[in-house]
Amino acid sequence: MGRVQGKVALVTGGAMGMGKTHSEDLAREGAHVFVTDRDVAAGEAVVQGIVASGGKAEFLALDVTRESDWDSVTAAIADRAGHLDILVNNAGILVLKPAHETTNDEWDAVFNVNVRGVWLGIRACVPLMKNRNASIINISSIYGLVGAPSAGAYIASKGAVRLLTKSCAVDLVGFGIRVNSVHPGVIDTPMTRDLLHGDAETRKAIMGATLFDRPCRPEEVSKAVLFLASDESSFVHGAELVVDGGYVAN
Repeated sequence: MGRVQGKVALVTGGAMGMGKTHSEDLAREGAHVFVTDRDVAAGEAVVQGIVASGGKAEFLALDVTRESDWDSVTAAIADRAGHLDILVNNAGILVLKPAHETTNDEWDAVFNVNVRGVWLGIRACVPLMKNRNASIINISSIYGLVGAPSAGAYIASKGAVRLLTKSCAVDLVGFGIRVNSVHPGVIDTPMTRDLLHGDAETRKAIMGATLFDRPCRPEEVSKAVLFLASDESSFVHGAELVVDGGYVAN
C-alpha cells in the first residue's frame, strides 16, 4: 500500500519543476492529486502522465493570487472528493535584484504569489481539511533562513512563509491539521536552469555554500514533501525541513 494511499492532495504550481514532481510522487504513493497551475496545457500534460502510469489525478486551473480561483478550486474538490488531506503550497516566483533596486511592481508580484498565495490557499482549504489528520506543506527556501545577495524580495517572501507556517501551526493544531515548511536549497528546475547551466562563475555564485558539488534534484525535495504528507510525520508540526545539501551548515 502507498504511503498516502486514499488521501486527497492539492499541489499548487504543479505544471512543472518541483510541483510536477510533488504531484507525481504523491500520486505514485496512492493519493488522488489535484494538480493546479496557471499553465493549463502543461498542467493537463502532468495529469495525463500520472493517469497513464496508473495514478489518480485531475487538473484545475488556479492563479494562487486570486481569491475567486481558490473558491472555484475548493468547490470542485468538495464536489469531486468531499475533503482534502494534503495541501502543498508550492507555487512561487523569483526576482533576482537587491531590495533597493526592486520596483514596486516586482516586489508586489513576488509577495502576491509567494506569500498571499500561500495564505489564500490555507484559508480556502482549511474547511475541507478539519479533523482529518491533514497536512499543509508550505514550500519556503533556504532563503527563508539565511540571507544572500540580489534577491531581496524573494528572501523576504520566503522568510514570511516560514513564520506564517509557524503561526498556522499554532492556530490549526486544534483542527487536527499539521503545518510544516520545506526549505530547499539550490534546485535544478526550469526557474534556475539557465543560471545553473550557464557560465562557471554564475553557477558558482548560485551554488553558494552548498557542500555537495551539485544542485538538488526536484525529486529529493519531493521525498521530503511525501514524508510530511504521510502519517509517518504524525508528530512533526511547525517544523522546518531543510533539503539543501548542507548549504546552511557551511
